[in-house]
Amino acid sequence: MNEYRINQLLNDLKNADEEIRDRATAELWRIWFEQKGAIGFEIIRQAQMSLEAGKIKDAEITLTQLISDLPDFAEAWNRRAVLYYSIGEYKKAIADCKMVIKLNPIHFGALHGLGLCHAAIGEYREAIQAFHQALEIQPHALINQKLILECTARLS
Repeated sequence: MNEYRINQLLNDLKNADEEIRDRATAELWRIWFEQKGAIGFEIIRQAQMSLEAGKIKDAEITLTQLISDLPDFAEAWNRRAVLYYSIGEYKKAIADCKMVIKLNPIHFGALHGLGLCHAAIGEYREAIQAFHQALEIQPHALINQKLILECTARLS
């Protein structure tokens, strides 16, 4: 990844102009999905099609194999975390989110997902921390601000 371009996009996420933020968000997602080229992207797409067709096990097998083949492909880990979250396997999703963040510390999607997982199992302090980390990268993400308030209300 071009470090200068990534830093430019990260700065754009903090811009007051929503259109600039949206473009930067979309571009970062594109970069993450295409990190391993057309083949990696295609395998993720196949897993997503399986998931949408209700073939959860097929999607999990596809993503697990992709992770085995390309262990530094952060988006493969992130897609499997999304799968685990969608079927209520929150601990597995948390482990995968943490791996995404280890590989790509600016992955606001994984930080958001980590927060969602912690909130789902009642770990509100951890959820708040994850949502705050996501906000450091994407300060205008209202959903994370809202979720921090919701989790804070549940602490009392």
